[in-house]
Parts: sequence; C-alpha cells; structure tokens
Amino acid sequence: MPDKASNEQHEQRRTRGVEHTASNTQCRPLSAQEVQVSETEREPLRLMAVHAHPDDESSKGAATTARYVAEGVEVLVVTCTGGERGDILNPSYVVPEGHEFDSLEGRSAVRREEMARSAAALGVRHRWLGFVDSGLPEGDPLPPLPEGCFALVPLEEAAEPLVRLVREFRPHVMTTYDPSGGYPHPDHIRCHEVSAAAFAAAGDATRYSTAGEPWEPMKLYYNHGFSMESLRAVHEGMEGAGLESPFGDWIESRTAREIPEREVTTYVEVSDYFPQRDEALRAHASQIDPEGFFFAVPRDIEADVWPWDSYELAESNIPLPQRAHDEYEDGLFVGVREALDAGDEDRRTAEVNA
Repeated sequence: MPDKASNEQHEQRRTRGVEHTASNTQCRPLSAQEVQVSETEREPLRLMAVHAHPDDESSKGAATTARYVAEGVEVLVVTCTGGERGDILNPSYVVPEGHEFDSLEGRSAVRREEMARSAAALGVRHRWLGFVDSGLPEGDPLPPLPEGCFALVPLEEAAEPLVRLVREFRPHVMTTYDPSGGYPHPDHIRCHEVSAAAFAAAGDATRYSTAGEPWEPMKLYYNHGFSMESLRAVHEGMEGAGLESPFGDWIESRTAREIPEREVTTYVEVSDYFPQRDEALRAHASQIDPEGFFFAVPRDIEADVWPWDSYELAESNIPLPQRAHDEYEDGLFVGVREALDAGDEDRRTAEVNA
C-alpha cells in the first residue's frame, strides 16, 4: 500500500484521475473507457454490484454506481439478504404508520421500501437474492448463527441464484467485498464467497447447467469504502479546516493500526455524485442517522481531500494495460471496451471466412 500522499499529490489525483504517490514526477494516467455510446451501435457496458444487506449499496461504491448510470452504463445492484435482523440504528427514526419493526417480516417490509428509495436515488436497477440476514453475533463465546440464515447456507447452494442472475444480466464488471467482508459480519464474508464463486462459475457450462446460458464477466473488484488511507485523508482535512474529526480516536487506536491495508488498484472520481450517494443513505432511515457518522464531514472538504471511490482489482479475464507501480486505473471498465471490440472483430472475421 503506498504511503499517504501529500496534499499536492492528492490534488494530482483529483485532477488527473490517477493515484500517484511515489514521486512528484508526472506519470501517464490510464484512461477509463468511453461509455457514452449508442446502444444501437455498440453493446452497452454493464456493472453488477453485489452487497450483503439493504443500505450497503449506499455506503460502499454508491457514488460510483450513480456516476456510471449517468454515463449510460447499465447498473444492477444485488442484495443478498433482506436485512431482517438489523436493529434500528437511527435514534430519531419513527416506524412508519402501518409497519412494525419487531418481527423479521416487519423489518423486511420496512427495509424493502427503503431499498427501493435508495435504488431510485442512485438510478440503478435492483434485485434481491432472497436469503435471510444472519445477524451480527455478539458475546464471548459467540452464540450460534440462527438456523436457515445466509451464512449457514452451503456455498454451492448459495451461489446458484447469483450465477443465474449473472447469466441473465451479463455484467462485464462485478464488485463485491474482499475476503474479510470489509468487517467481520458473517453475511459480508459470505457475500464475498458467493460473489467470487459466481464470478468463477457463471462462464463454465459444466457448472449450474440449469441456471441459464454461460456468461463470463470480465473483471471482479473489491470495494475499499472505508480504507485507512481515505479516513486519514479526511481526518487531516477536517483538522486542517479547524474542525473536529469524527475519526481521530479511532484512527489512532491500536485496533486501527492493526488493520491490514489491501492493495488499491483503481480510484474512481465521484465527487459530482456525492448528492446521489447521500440521498441513497438517507433513504435507509431506520439505519442511517442524518446527524451521524456518514454526514459528519462537510462535503466540500470530502470533495477536496478524497473525491474517489477506491477498489482492488481481484480478477480479470481480459488483457489489461501494463501499469507502473505508481499508476492506477481511473475506472472499472479499463480494457473492457477494447475486449468487446476485439471480440466483435473476431466474430466478423469468422463470419467472412465461414
């Protein structure tokens, strides 16, 4: 992981759309692919973002999905569970009339409505996988997970509906969580496992043979929504503006220092889409406090010091440009359009020679 960049280097990244931390010398940015193309002329690009619970799509990569929708990409958010075991986390929340939040069914109904509002705010399509929230076990020793929950469904079985959906939607790029889940919630870890399994299996005709025609996605990314690099940048930006940072004690804690930093390969400039992200966050009124953590940083400071969503390229089934150690992708579709065009050319050649 590169050391945290200086303010000047942060500005280079903001204006050039490429991470550059090793030196002050200029480096060639890797261009993201043009996506504003006519669907009648070229195949539209497609992105699938896989998440564990309703509200995760608003806090991890939300501005990225809003940006790509605006640029003409077809974006599908997939939610693995209904969030039925999530508690009310917004102290000012009032359960809407006609609803209750005491049963799994009642919570599911509320959170489905919240999810619909979030999807509308981002402009994305949305599908549920239909699994039941596992809850976050607490205690020492940890209690057993509830019977029938997502984390206890055998992986081969849990991956099937996502394989089916990948073959139906045919994404070129998928995003999900890294193997740690981003934090140790059993549903986040299982979301990673299911996403990685579906990415690997969807293109294999010998796997899940009744789940549709095979489709091989081109790239798989892990979200890095709460990286220490981003939190430190925002923390220092707040302090530099004479404001109290919400991250100070946590960043300096022993726990924070022991969090391993994963590689970042891709920085997507998204500051123009913070409003859509924030509207999606507020849509999850039972979970997100509008006066709390997610809204503690003034957006002008955030846009100045950390205007990106960051990702780790985990898998690629297509050739990609060579990157120097101080070069980073500035989009999730780098290399995808070239691969599609090359495939079209191969098909035309085959038709001519047939």
